Amino acid sequence: MRSETAPAIRLEDYQPPAYRIDTVHLDVLLDPAATKITATLSIARTQGTEAGAPLVLDGDELTLAGLKLNGEDLPGSAYVAAPDRIEIQSPPAAPFELTIETEINPDANTKLMGLFRSSGTYCTQCEAEGFRRITYFLDRPDVLAVYTTRIEAPKAECPVLLGNGNRLEEGPVEGTDRHYAIWHDPHPKPAYLFALVAGDLAEVPDRFITSSGKDVALNIYVEHGKESLCAWAMDSLKRSMRWDEDVFDREYDLDVFNIVAVSDFNMGAMENKGLNIFNDKYVLADPETATDQDYANIEAVIAHEYFHNWTGNRITCRDWFQLCLKEGLTVFRDQEFSADMRSRPVKRIADVRLLKSHQFPEDAGPLAHPVRPRLYHEINNFYTATVYEKGAEVVRMLKTLLGSETFRAGLDLYFQRHDGEATTIEAFLACFEEAAGTDLGQFALWYDQAGTPVVTVKTRYDSRRQTFSVSLSQEIPPVPGQKSSKPAVIPLRYGLIGPNGEDIDITTAPEGGRVEGDVIVLEKAKQEITFRDISSAPVLSLLRDFSAPVRLDHELQSEDLQFQAAQDSDPFNRWQAVQTLAMQDLVRLASLNREDKPAVPSQDVLRVLGSVLSDTSLDAALKAQALTLPSEADIAQEIGKDVDPDAIHAARKMLRQAVARQHGDILLGLARGLSGEGAYSPDADAAGKRALSNRALYYYAASGSPDAAGLVWDLFTKADNMTDRLAALTLLLHDHMPRETEAIALYKTRHETNSLAMDKWFMVQATAPGDETPAKIRSLMKLPLYEAGNPNRVRALLQSFATGNPTQFARADGTGFELIAESVLEIDKLNPQVASRLLTSFRSWRALDPQRSALAETALLRVSSCEDLSRDSRDIVDRTLQ
Repeated sequence: MRSETAPAIRLEDYQPPAYRIDTVHLDVLLDPAATKITATLSIARTQGTEAGAPLVLDGDELTLAGLKLNGEDLPGSAYVAAPDRIEIQSPPAAPFELTIETEINPDANTKLMGLFRSSGTYCTQCEAEGFRRITYFLDRPDVLAVYTTRIEAPKAECPVLLGNGNRLEEGPVEGTDRHYAIWHDPHPKPAYLFALVAGDLAEVPDRFITSSGKDVALNIYVEHGKESLCAWAMDSLKRSMRWDEDVFDREYDLDVFNIVAVSDFNMGAMENKGLNIFNDKYVLADPETATDQDYANIEAVIAHEYFHNWTGNRITCRDWFQLCLKEGLTVFRDQEFSADMRSRPVKRIADVRLLKSHQFPEDAGPLAHPVRPRLYHEINNFYTATVYEKGAEVVRMLKTLLGSETFRAGLDLYFQRHDGEATTIEAFLACFEEAAGTDLGQFALWYDQAGTPVVTVKTRYDSRRQTFSVSLSQEIPPVPGQKSSKPAVIPLRYGLIGPNGEDIDITTAPEGGRVEGDVIVLEKAKQEITFRDISSAPVLSLLRDFSAPVRLDHELQSEDLQFQAAQDSDPFNRWQAVQTLAMQDLVRLASLNREDKPAVPSQDVLRVLGSVLSDTSLDAALKAQALTLPSEADIAQEIGKDVDPDAIHAARKMLRQAVARQHGDILLGLARGLSGEGAYSPDADAAGKRALSNRALYYYAASGSPDAAGLVWDLFTKADNMTDRLAALTLLLHDHMPRETEAIALYKTRHETNSLAMDKWFMVQATAPGDETPAKIRSLMKLPLYEAGNPNRVRALLQSFATGNPTQFARADGTGFELIAESVLEIDKLNPQVASRLLTSFRSWRALDPQRSALAETALLRVSSCEDLSRDSRDIVDRTLQ
């Protein structure tokens, strides 16, 4: 029998819980195959609930071992129990105590949800609905309780016992080889924030003194022997804590903050109150095994999970439809933190690159949904770029519209008013409405409408009247399941650049629409803004700092884009002008390649890239970003339909080679002159220099120069850091240079015992172009090093192939699609969350040319026909095929 999609959960059907749970006392007796949990819950009817209304508790693959009400065994006639629920038919009218005994098998829990073991360490993951795999519960985010947890285990096997909050007590269990610890979290929280960790772990301690003088114990727990790899994570944590005090006046509220790094984890990390559990790739780092990007990611993710203490833990979501309330807001906060720690323009460009490469395709495909979806079948599938990255952009727009001071006042009011609550987007926006004295009803459409708005721009200069007119219109392209859309509020930061390259000082108030300082506020479907007293024709620099998550249809001439690339005072738009010129030429080249016509890269593009290379006013990191061509996926997205990945790949290769031939001398100088300066440091300045050096080498390697291969090999063998070594290895494999086979073997010999370094080994092979890649991946999957049960390894090999190797995933013979479809079906049996994420790589299948599109559909139908497909994967495949 074919599995069915889970019933739809709808926002409009939300009802407050009939019962509340005030306190939770958990007694957890750990055992690899038979962990016993006794949960004692203090329960009361909520206001408005009729006496005798049934109490229904959630479960998931649970075995009930005992049930007591107010200390007495509950007769079987009083309840109905199943692995997925308990229904108590007539609970007492007065508050009562319910004691539930369950038994679970952590070793067999390959889903990595609930309580499981990773490399011998017990740990939990309860967001979104994992707590119901531990005990029966009202497993919903609007049920907040105070938790006390007693953990017991053999001391030799689990010397470390960790829970949420502060440790109240610990000691031996008399007459046994076991010991216990009792943890108490005084802050009411939903079940998804419960956490437990037990195992033989090394402790890396530190301290932090808060702004009020409170001494907080900081600890990072890792596998023994990895203590030295935690220094950057600890430093990032301390900087995050100080930054949140300085910028948002948010102080930490417990006596201890613990982080645990585990190797088997579905997520990047989890913000459990006082006990953050991390995928070890976002904790462990040293120059030998971590790239500059790894260091930046650790800094950002450590900050993100810490910032959740206030935006997610102290104030949480009423229901899962409000997920962006904690995730979008916290992503915004971690982006601001990273911008302050590093280069703000470079960080902004990196964030927009991520948004355009991940969220824009999501908005344009069958998996599109609003920032706040109105229905879901499986909540695990809504931890998406739309909720996170677009959600952050919506918060950023709010700050742009209101101004920094009013935005801060609204956020302070939010913290003050809703501390300790599970709340909604409406309540969040109401705080800003009150602070600003304005109506944000139209702005709220950003939370309720799917799709990326397209803003069309036309300009007209009247020299006689000295007026400059800007005609704007907005439209959201059709989205599956969304009948129509309304005009949104779109803040467009702008500047008018004069012939001398400087911004024109606007002395006369613009007419025809809402303009506040340097922001045009587009509120209607169509709008025209007229600027007066403009003495010469300006170039309009629009959407500065990417002030709204929109597509801009602004048909600037090549001369204007070149001028902007050289002169715009806004670093983001200067970068965007270079990208636009490159994208236009790459699309043109791809079209010519598709038609087998002669194709030559534009001299305008080559000239602009050359000017970037020689511009001494740009810092190295910004220059590296400007020199990074749009990806093959970005170009496919720009083309939009009837996409031929091979033609796109050829176009990108053609432009790269042309840059190398035309600017070889300066590229060679940059490749030799920056990387390797002094001792390694992960700071922004040093990382920027390495990024520019490696970007220059990337181009120079395509020049055909006899010394190019030697330069790459020297970098690979002599690099003192993973950033340079991996850049060289990637060039050796992806350009099929001499000694590529020797390089991959040498890397394996050097790093075989380090799982995070070996993830990179798998990734670089998975993303290599070439007809042999699918067969190579199948052979890699047979290695003992490949673990289908480890999410990091699956992502490194299969996800990297499906999302980072378009020509081979979307092969014209269909073997790339077949490989991923087969893998989804196998992984789905072990870990549905990982399988469903892998399945999202098909989201743009309809945009491919007819032959490839038909082959992709065949692969999807194969997955869909599986009779015992998980709910997670069933939801994705059904929506992708709709």
